[in-house]
Amino acid sequence: MENNLVARTRKFAIDCMILCSKLPKTREYNAYVNQLIRCSASVGANYRASQRAKSTPDFINKLKIVEEEVDESNYFLDLLQEVSKIQNEDTTIFEPLLKESKELLAITIASIKTKKANS
Repeated sequence: MENNLVARTRKFAIDCMILCSKLPKTREYNAYVNQLIRCSASVGANYRASQRAKSTPDFINKLKIVEEEVDESNYFLDLLQEVSKIQNEDTTIFEPLLKESKELLAITIASIKTKKANS
């Protein structure tokens, strides 16, 4: 499961970057795009760090950071989708990443709960 999530979180960051490269290059979009690129990359970086945790509390703490970053990614994906609607842009390109962010969030929360229950 760990290797699968390492790959999924890495792909999520890359897919977010690819999506961002397709958005208009305006000051308004760029503010949100920069945030999405940062937090989506942080999801995978912090998940990888969790795999090298030194203790159960350290592991849980690192997963809580993953939870925050994936939730933030979801927020900026949703925000960009809404802005795109207002600008009459194609919003279907956001759907796969919104779905993946929600799945990653659910997996992360379940992992935290399981680890807490088993410690």
